[in-house]
Amino acid sequence: MKKHIEKDIDKVVQWLRKMVNESGTKGLIVGVSGGIDSAVVAYLIKKACPHNSIGVILPCKSNPKDKEDALAVVNGCGIDSVEVDLTSVHESLFDQITNKLVDKDLIDDETSVRLSDANLRARLRMSTIYAIGNTKNYLVVGTDNAAEVYTGYFTKYGDGGVDILPIANLLKRDVYEWARVLGVPQSVLDRAPSAGLWEGQTDEKEMGTTYDMIDDLIEGKEIPQKDREVIENLHKKTDHKRKMPPAPEK
Repeated sequence: MKKHIEKDIDKVVQWLRKMVNESGTKGLIVGVSGGIDSAVVAYLIKKACPHNSIGVILPCKSNPKDKEDALAVVNGCGIDSVEVDLTSVHESLFDQITNKLVDKDLIDDETSVRLSDANLRARLRMSTIYAIGNTKNYLVVGTDNAAEVYTGYFTKYGDGGVDILPIANLLKRDVYEWARVLGVPQSVLDRAPSAGLWEGQTDEKEMGTTYDMIDDLIEGKEIPQKDREVIENLHKKTDHKRKMPPAPEK
């Protein structure tokens, strides 16, 4: 099994180098959150471009444990890293936005405010990674896996705003297998998948199903009807995230 995974890892590493060469860029950059997906991608891009890869740590009203795990990742794979704390930028911008909406009585409910808050953080991170990537002429590398792509579990123009997606064909369970072979820190392997959007938030709690169920459905296995309905509903309502913005026909 390990030999097979090592062979697959090498294929993706070679593919990453090909993407750099074909795009005329000089290297690769990824946002490192402290989660399993970004950890695997950080290790992959370090292998692909040992001297031309950067991991960006972007705290933004984040749990300190996120930064701790992100540092363990960049130190573990030896990738060059940059930290940009976006907390004050986010708070200033989000306060301005919400204050304007309150003044105009345009706030509908607190749930939409919380989601807007979380998505703004993801989009500020994307803008920051691109600003650094453009400066270095590096490709921005995404961290979405197959389960996230299928369910649309990413922020449009946030963590979904990238140039290439090296693990988009990997099931979530496969991401963990790759992480073990690559040597990702145990603290990252042990943590519950979370986008860190708010206190106590986890991916599975927010989605209403588990990654195992999503992986099984993608593989064509039988899963409980309740989970199938949840997953297919997520897939349907996020269809726009997987397509270019529509335009009227001529």
